[in-house]
Amino acid sequence: MTKLPASPDFDFFMGLWRCRHRFLARRLADCQQWLEFDGTCAVRKILDGYGNTDESDIRLPGQPYKGITVRTFDPTSGLWSIYWSDSRTPGRLTPPVVGRFENGVGTFYGDDTCESHAVRVRFIWSRITAQSARWEQAFSTDGGRRWENNWRMDFTRM
Repeated sequence: MTKLPASPDFDFFMGLWRCRHRFLARRLADCQQWLEFDGTCAVRKILDGYGNTDESDIRLPGQPYKGITVRTFDPTSGLWSIYWSDSRTPGRLTPPVVGRFENGVGTFYGDDTCESHAVRVRFIWSRITAQSARWEQAFSTDGGRRWENNWRMDFTRM
C-alpha cells in the first residue's frame, strides 16, 4: 500500500510563539467584557508529520494555566482533527473539531458543552504569515446560525 503524504497545512506554526489573548470574560451570557493577556506557545510535529502538538502557557489574570493541543491529519479525507486539554480540567480531552484549510484559512467544527449548554464549536485559523497567525474560537447554541466569538489568539514568532 502506498503511503499518502502528510499535510503541510500547519507547517507555518512550528516553533516558539508569543501569544496575545483576547478572552470573553463569560461565555453564552451576552457578556461584552474582554480580558486581554499574554502567553507563549511551543509547537512541534509528531507522527512523522501526520500531526502536531503545542504546549501553551496561558496567563489568564488570576487563573494562569497550561494547555496542550493535539492535531492529527487523515490523509485519506484531507481533514484535520484538533483536540484540547488543560490543567483546569485534568484528564479531559475535548471532543475534536474537524476541518481543513482552503485559500489560506483553516476552518474546523465540532460539538461540545459549555456551562451545561450543548454548543457547536468553530475554530478559524487566518492571517497566516511566516511571522504571525490568528486563531479564533466561537460557540453557537442554535446549530450554527449565530456565533458568539469568545477567544482570539494573535501569535507572533519568537
